[in-house]
Amino acid sequence: MRVFVTGATGTIGSAVTAELLTHGHTVLALARSGASAEKLRAAGAEALPGSLTNLDVLRAGAAQTDGVIHLAFDHDLTAPEALDRAITQETAALHALGAELTGSDRPLVTVSGTPWVPGRASTEADPLPTDGPVGGRGRTVTAILDLASQGVRTAAVRMPRTVHHEGRGGFAGLLTDAARRSGVAGYPGDGTQRWPAVHALDAAALFRLALESAPAGTSWHAVADEGDAVRDIAAVIGRRLELPVEPVPEETFGPFGPIFAMDQPSTSTRTRRTLGWNPHHPSLLQDLENIER
Repeated sequence: MRVFVTGATGTIGSAVTAELLTHGHTVLALARSGASAEKLRAAGAEALPGSLTNLDVLRAGAAQTDGVIHLAFDHDLTAPEALDRAITQETAALHALGAELTGSDRPLVTVSGTPWVPGRASTEADPLPTDGPVGGRGRTVTAILDLASQGVRTAAVRMPRTVHHEGRGGFAGLLTDAARRSGVAGYPGDGTQRWPAVHALDAAALFRLALESAPAGTSWHAVADEGDAVRDIAAVIGRRLELPVEPVPEETFGPFGPIFAMDQPSTSTRTRRTLGWNPHHPSLLQDLENIER
């Protein structure tokens, strides 16, 4: 299968590109710069110059391939309005891709986060939030999944808050960065709240499986670790960085503080059973042992 991939040079995208190529697919990838194009070509992919705002380029990429995996998202959230702008940008891009694929029965695999459900681990059957800071993204993904009724084999891979590789990435990576800056491996609350996680290479395998065989209009959970206690994560960070481990105010983590304090475990039972996904790379706590002092 010839696959159009957006966000192909990021942590997840690089792993997805390698996974596709290893399993006999070819990759046409969106490239925002010359450096990105060189990186893609070195990996064995073909580069298509353009960005997420170039809707004609996105439509052209979808038109000349057998399916699409969308991973690109603007993570520059330095300004208060940046998240809304990034969601608006992604929404336009996804609708352009979906319109190009309408009536073709070709796959469109997109990405979101695992939902939070009070009092229990979330499952693939739980809806995405449609309000709050990321509610716009939930509404967009839900709308894209509904394109299943218009002849697009849509699927959404829901990612946990920590996607890690070689000790870096996700919420755990933000805790590590905060510890380096402050000199304390801190965590909000009592640290019993749980965060799900997945290794980037395991997540990549799930994106490929969803592309190849997921039924239209379905959601899947890329969850390898159902939920590690945040204080256990901080304990590994503290040991690796030789820093004290202790609770700190939520405000220490800025806008992420309230999210960091939430208990948000998630499961992937249906995903493993239905798609045959079998995560086998190091767990988050094992991978954090790669943190450099």
